Amino acid sequence: MKVKDTMSKSLVCLAVFILFLFGSLLFTGRIDYRSSFSLFDSPLSKATPCFTESEPLKVYMYDLEMKYNVGLLKGSHYNAAPVTIETLPEWPKYTGLRKQHSVEYWMLASLLYASNDETREAVRVLDPESADVFFVPFFSSLSYNTYYRHGNDSEVKFDDQLQAEIVDFLQKSEHWKRSTGRDHVIPMHHPNAFKRYREKVNAASFIVADFGRPPPTVSNLRKDVVSPYAHVVETFEADDISDPYESRTTLLFFRGRTDRKDDGKDRQQLKDMLSGQKDVVFEAAGISGKGVNESTNGMRSSKFCLHPAGDTPSSCRLFDAIVSHCVPVIVSDKIELPFEDELDYTKFSIFFSRHEAKKEGYMLDQLRTVSKARWLEMWGYLKNITHHFEYQYPPKKGDAVNMIWRQVKHKLPATKLDVHRNRRLKVPDWWR
Repeated sequence: MKVKDTMSKSLVCLAVFILFLFGSLLFTGRIDYRSSFSLFDSPLSKATPCFTESEPLKVYMYDLEMKYNVGLLKGSHYNAAPVTIETLPEWPKYTGLRKQHSVEYWMLASLLYASNDETREAVRVLDPESADVFFVPFFSSLSYNTYYRHGNDSEVKFDDQLQAEIVDFLQKSEHWKRSTGRDHVIPMHHPNAFKRYREKVNAASFIVADFGRPPPTVSNLRKDVVSPYAHVVETFEADDISDPYESRTTLLFFRGRTDRKDDGKDRQQLKDMLSGQKDVVFEAAGISGKGVNESTNGMRSSKFCLHPAGDTPSSCRLFDAIVSHCVPVIVSDKIELPFEDELDYTKFSIFFSRHEAKKEGYMLDQLRTVSKARWLEMWGYLKNITHHFEYQYPPKKGDAVNMIWRQVKHKLPATKLDVHRNRRLKVPDWWR
């Protein structure tokens, strides 16, 4: 049996090598294959890693003072010794941007969790020599939302200072120097997180919401992981009524801000087209205070929930729809979706291009042709995959934070390839 397992593992690793060799030839032009995707759009890391799926990712987490992470939950400029399982604060009941971009907290908390649960995708190791990757527990999104987004000039400078200190710390680290950061993982979920110094650490693997803001030389699908927003509305736990299709009397629901940037400007045009239409609710409003309850009720009583682009290609609304078991209608030409190598979004979502969505009557006509049987199939699929979008502590099998670590693990072969090449190349990245 051991011989067979070893042979199987060797075959997998050989397949990985062939895939990466093919990718290198393709990107250097030695294979004349025309593609609509650029180098930075084409992941080289979809192959199975050279270890069994049962083996958790071994993560070394840097010990950073609290001012860089959970201290931000305790008040401005709070500092203390590095967080431990005993000093880990609970995530407050925030709504809005702080909660939506809280992935950095859940990743840190999952590494502090001391259980030997075999279902975990990542475990903390204290010996850096045994680590697969290095985790940088800097809450860059929370720092931006605390000091930059609503702060005065001095607070903005403090966010910049924290970023500069992290960059300085990493560049002095022997672990960073060995790989120039290629085997490091840094959460940057908010589109403006780590805004000032991203390019200083762009060899690392970022945990992002999408690729709407940074250039492809900084953040791209080849090295980075797309993670879901933390949903704002509560998960629909009691969705077990006998006829969910008939009970959801609204065809299409949207509630959100229409004063957006870039592709999000389509929201105003969609509002003009959809407001007042039969079986459609389109409300231009925020999702705070009473708005959360109104959005919750609206999504739970609708068959489809509209998800147009926000200031960037994605927004929290998609994940609110998923946990409400309201079939998402996604309007975005550039959206990248979490866990898409494992989840087929076409089984529980409907997609329209920006052009299609703005054609008068087209989107509603298409939605009205979806049969009850087809909708029930998508609704049932949503119920089965909702747990993949739950952030929680302690972490559970298949939840959002475990899925994120699993994505990091899937990229490990490409990471190791980059690290090994970087150690011997005299002309770094000559092929770009």
